[in-house]
Amino acid sequence: MRALPANVRGAALMVASMAGFAINDALVKTLADTMPVYQVMFLRGLFASAFLFLLAWQAGAMWPTVAPADRKRIIWRTLSEIGATSFFLSAVFNMPLANATAILQTLPLAVTLGAAIFLREQVGWRRYSAILVGFAGVLIISRPGTEGFNAYSVSALVAVAFIVVRDLTTRGLSTGVPSLFVALVSAIAITVAGGLASLTLEWRPVGTNDLIRPGCAAVFLIGGYLFAVMTMRVGEISFVSPFRYTVLLWAMLLGYFVFGEEPDAWMLTGSTIVVAMGIYTFYRERKVASATEH
Repeated sequence: MRALPANVRGAALMVASMAGFAINDALVKTLADTMPVYQVMFLRGLFASAFLFLLAWQAGAMWPTVAPADRKRIIWRTLSEIGATSFFLSAVFNMPLANATAILQTLPLAVTLGAAIFLREQVGWRRYSAILVGFAGVLIISRPGTEGFNAYSVSALVAVAFIVVRDLTTRGLSTGVPSLFVALVSAIAITVAGGLASLTLEWRPVGTNDLIRPGCAAVFLIGGYLFAVMTMRVGEISFVSPFRYTVLLWAMLLGYFVFGEEPDAWMLTGSTIVVAMGIYTFYRERKVASATEH
């Protein structure tokens, strides 16, 4: 792959990253009929924590010196990660995979809005308009007030809100705090939260074969994160970032071939709007940043 141009390598890594996330979600969804959501959250978390522990240990990122301000940010980030995981897994369990994934693609729009409100970042009328149109796309996907409406669409949107808090908090972390350490803390916290929450529901017996899918889901989830990190170090961000929306294609393919879910015209239309507004918002952010630098 090194012989390829940097942008092509970056795009390929981004596509691989999105495939990892989509396959993780699909594997989790296959467990919906056999285990409660919190039991899956706990089991996948065990594997993810173990893998991240090994990676952090190898990288020497286990015991970093963390300033008090960064500790608070890590706590808020971790709590947000727990909320995002809980609500998004609930959505994946109870609605078509592609629909849940499409709603999640409002994240860049939501982060832009959150940065404007909470971090006082300058956002012009064009990006505000794109945000409004993008969320209109979500309404088209979920169709509230119709028979096609699934209340778990709200759960997916709540997950987006938690991820916005997570991402805005992450922006404030010092560069000296290792990413692997932060990811490990989150994984352990999610595992503990899932384990405690699972005690409130009927625990389903788990055999050796039942552990394969949560284990594989954890591998693909971590693979998605690692490929995403590698992506940001290769090629131009303006070229590579739009390829993040290939996760929708993966979700549609997996939804169709694994679960027999056929995306309807409403879902396709709404998804197109969300993706188009996300790409436009990113384009405007890069243009504004370029103008500021000059």
